[in-house]
Amino acid sequence: MVFSFSDLYGISPILSVSITAIAALIVKSAFRKSETAIIVIGIAGILTSMVFSVLTFSISSTAFNDMVLVGGYASFFDLLFLAAGLLTFLLSESYLKKEGINFGEFYVLVLLSVAGMMLMGSSADLITLFLGVELMSVCFYVLAGFMRTRISSNEAALKYFLLGAFSTGFLLYGIALIYGTTGTTNLLRIASVRPSASLPLWYNVGLGLLLIGLAFKVAAVPFHMWAPDVYEGSPTTVSGLMSTGGKAAAFAAVVLVFAIPMAQHDEHFKFILAVLAAGSMIVGNLFGLAQTNLKRMLAYSSVAHAGYMLIGIASGVSLGQQGILFYLVSYTLTNLGAFGVISILEKESGGNVTYEEYAGLGSRRPLIAALMSTFMFSLTGIPPFAGFIGKYYLFTSAVQSHMTWLAILGVITSLMSAYYYLRIVVYMYFRDAKGPAEIRVPRLALCSIAISAVGIVVLGILPSLVLNVTQLLF
Repeated sequence: MVFSFSDLYGISPILSVSITAIAALIVKSAFRKSETAIIVIGIAGILTSMVFSVLTFSISSTAFNDMVLVGGYASFFDLLFLAAGLLTFLLSESYLKKEGINFGEFYVLVLLSVAGMMLMGSSADLITLFLGVELMSVCFYVLAGFMRTRISSNEAALKYFLLGAFSTGFLLYGIALIYGTTGTTNLLRIASVRPSASLPLWYNVGLGLLLIGLAFKVAAVPFHMWAPDVYEGSPTTVSGLMSTGGKAAAFAAVVLVFAIPMAQHDEHFKFILAVLAAGSMIVGNLFGLAQTNLKRMLAYSSVAHAGYMLIGIASGVSLGQQGILFYLVSYTLTNLGAFGVISILEKESGGNVTYEEYAGLGSRRPLIAALMSTFMFSLTGIPPFAGFIGKYYLFTSAVQSHMTWLAILGVITSLMSAYYYLRIVVYMYFRDAKGPAEIRVPRLALCSIAISAVGIVVLGILPSLVLNVTQLLF
């Protein structure tokens, strides 16, 4: 393959993060106590990659023989993934020290997982999509089991690895069938072939297998059963990155594969997506009602939110695609903030993660309680927070595409979710304190969750900051 400087410049955001990860790994190998230096290197590399993402935003082209998207859509998601990685860095230092697992390898794995996410969001070919999925997934398998002395962490890693490897088989076989029926794995060429050709049944089978592989990554029903155990057993900051950056990367791929080129005019396929959305909203919220552990509650919440975002895919209209992108931004900030609060309050033994243990937090730590309440209000979809705007656009897209029943179901299930989201607010402000009065709040972690809270308030009041950008992409 012959490539030019413009190709390298086009993927400079991904290259920056990858080179930073390699540099951090070398520093870790050369120096024993190098965690602080690795954090500084990682943050510097993420900020550098953000600069390249902004510089390449206006290009809107492809690189490496149409294998990778450059600018526009790719740069939008690059910035989102990098923001998730940066917030994870800020949250993780104090949490890892508290858990006794502050090793430099953690930050290297986070950087590599972000590189995998960026490759998924930049994929113009099913081969590069697969490489991005595997790079992100392998890092998550290791990060899930990073607390090696805790049985729940080992269990989470093993379950995620086994089920993830199984879903990879569906993904690969789907790619093979699509290649066999169209003669290409390039998404742009498949999009040009599909409307003008009568493709055989095996193409639709391949498309279905591809959907199964990606539905596992977004934790959509019925491919969601791994999420509660993995989120609960993984280090809390890792659970936050999985539920935000990992989910956003999977949806970036879903939009590229299904919403834009392949199935936007296929009514049967749209109905299948609508059923997946409905099932995810119902199951996620019903099981969320029964949870007492906050990490498991947020896991089932993640399933429900996957259903909300699938509405935008099923609608097949540009408003739905724009709504997904806005929703992913707001959801990333909100969920990372919520998991960030849990990581601050969680005890070394893994305790302090139930509703009862948050009783009286409003009097003990009013700022932390206010931030957590903000995240819960946004997840519920209460104005003026960003979660309300995201749901409004997704539900409106369903009405536009004559799927009003799906929008009504989304509103009903959102009302169901209010019980378990607002329940924690009730415990924080209307129940007597049971925990210790002194709670140490690290500055970097507080900075991270404060940035998240400010972000969802600003986007709730001024959604055009993101929506004006998403309108340029579709």
